[in-house]
Amino acid sequence: MNVLIDNFDTYAQGFLGTVELTVYSSVLALVLGFVMASFRVAPIGSLRMFGTAWVTVLRNTPLTLLFFAVLLGLPRFGLVLPFEVFAVLALGCYTSAFICEALRSGINTVPKGQGEAARSLGMTFGQSLSLVVLPQAFRSVIPPVGSTLIALAKNSAIAGAFSVTELLGTYKTLSELGYNIVWTFVWIAVGYLIITLSISALFHLMERHWGVAR
Repeated sequence: MNVLIDNFDTYAQGFLGTVELTVYSSVLALVLGFVMASFRVAPIGSLRMFGTAWVTVLRNTPLTLLFFAVLLGLPRFGLVLPFEVFAVLALGCYTSAFICEALRSGINTVPKGQGEAARSLGMTFGQSLSLVVLPQAFRSVIPPVGSTLIALAKNSAIAGAFSVTELLGTYKTLSELGYNIVWTFVWIAVGYLIITLSISALFHLMERHWGVAR
């Protein structure tokens, strides 16, 4: 317990850093995932190709490699931003590929007649997707999207290797101070458990209100 009490500020700073990374990256992943899912089911071939390429590349690229590409590659092209922003970009873009596939699977569960009926009423593709198809698809994808965001929270640990303040990185400071490494990691694990259980509880409530009854 002394490890936590004596270094509460260090743990709190790392915990808040992980929470911020998770929140900002989740928002970016959800927005990009929605856009790419729309592209993948669009009637325009070029958009479908772009969405497919986005998902294929990001899903098959190791996240650590993506961090290197974003944090070390983009500055070479003149884009200089805080490392926290680069970390959000890497996490958000990577996770968006999985969000996209979850949303696309939900879209495929909606009967085609729903979209055809919307178009027969004069709705455009965007209107039928956003007003008719996605609201129905959303109900069936709440669990997989929640699981994906939980994975994002744990993946944020990679950011600590790139000078970004987050929870796992606190072990370096405490190890240098001579604290027991086992108890150091125990409290780090507790911190991640709080974050992931909070996300799980949130999506459980959403599923109870809007989810499809099984």
